[in-house]
Amino acid sequence: MSEKKIPVLDLKPQYQAIKAEIQDAIARVLDSGQFIMGPDVKLFEQEVATYLGVKHAIGVNSGTDALIIGLRALGIGEGDEVITTPFSFFATAESISNVGAIPVFVDVEADSFNINPKAIKEKITPRTKAILPVHLYGNPAAMGQIMDIAAEHGLKVVEDCAQSFGAKYYGTCSNCNGACQESTRTGISNKHTGTIGDVGAYSFFPSKNLGAYGDGGLVVTNNDQVAEVARMLRVHGAKKKYHNEVLGYNSRLDTLQAAILRVKLPHIDAWNDGRRRVAKLYNELLANVDGIVIPELADGHVFHQYTIRILEGKRDAVQQYLAEQGISTMIYYPVPQDRLPVYKGQYEANPVSDLLAGEVLSLPIWSEMESQLIAHIVNTLKKIMGFPIN
Repeated sequence: MSEKKIPVLDLKPQYQAIKAEIQDAIARVLDSGQFIMGPDVKLFEQEVATYLGVKHAIGVNSGTDALIIGLRALGIGEGDEVITTPFSFFATAESISNVGAIPVFVDVEADSFNINPKAIKEKITPRTKAILPVHLYGNPAAMGQIMDIAAEHGLKVVEDCAQSFGAKYYGTCSNCNGACQESTRTGISNKHTGTIGDVGAYSFFPSKNLGAYGDGGLVVTNNDQVAEVARMLRVHGAKKKYHNEVLGYNSRLDTLQAAILRVKLPHIDAWNDGRRRVAKLYNELLANVDGIVIPELADGHVFHQYTIRILEGKRDAVQQYLAEQGISTMIYYPVPQDRLPVYKGQYEANPVSDLLAGEVLSLPIWSEMESQLIAHIVNTLKKIMGFPIN
């Protein structure tokens, strides 16, 4: 193999494949001079709504803003409790706190990395207003059980889809024992993540499966009133310019980013298929390696990250060794949200999340990744794990 450093994500092959289309899209926007809320924003919203199979898609400035605006559009605010996972990027809990609500953390399942639906009910109180699952690493959460719980207790559901654009829920959840109603499961099977709950929130950060060339986000909903409020909130709380009705935000999806996303959207299924191909090969090559737990190749999983677990406290040493060999990796996430300084001392331990924070390691993955490169990474990993190399 080349001595060149292997990144966690290489976007160059993707760009080269669509370079001419991207340049044409950028030139079109530049020639139009319509850089804020130009035609490409509305066209992207229409196209992405059609792709996702949802009534309303509202472009915003970021995935974080999508969560904040989605929560506020549902009326979640001061003193309300929102149940979510501790094992996610801080934007998840931060968004809840920033609307004045209180994050309530429910531990995750070790195999799916997602919120454990069986533990949600015990955290519900009279102040609970919503459940906010995260489809971590692109793996759909157990939405059948979550939707049943929400319906039973009159709760809203906001899906954090920052890492799961294009993922679908097929009702084949890990540890499934028929805990959700069959009618619920079949009713939402084959739906895109983000279109099952009351609101879906997406990020178009450049590293995402569908990534812009800057920040961007999206709120989706089938509720007309929620969509109307979300559209107001993204433009300073006004339906009509200079007639502000509520306190809102300056959170518009940039026209250049919308034009770029329009070019990329038709390719997303093929790119996600490429990521699943890479994950499948990783799983085949890493099967039965002592000290490593490979992720599920779950139905609908789009592998924003390919994340393994390194057992027996060896994760940091393994990461350092791989770095010395020129292989970049990332830890998502070294500190669970409930353990962050901003929430210090406010929450009881979530032992599975705490365990995973010391074990998870995300290996390089992108849709065009060559098999030879994957094999090299695996062989390097096997070497430090003391396993025979192919």
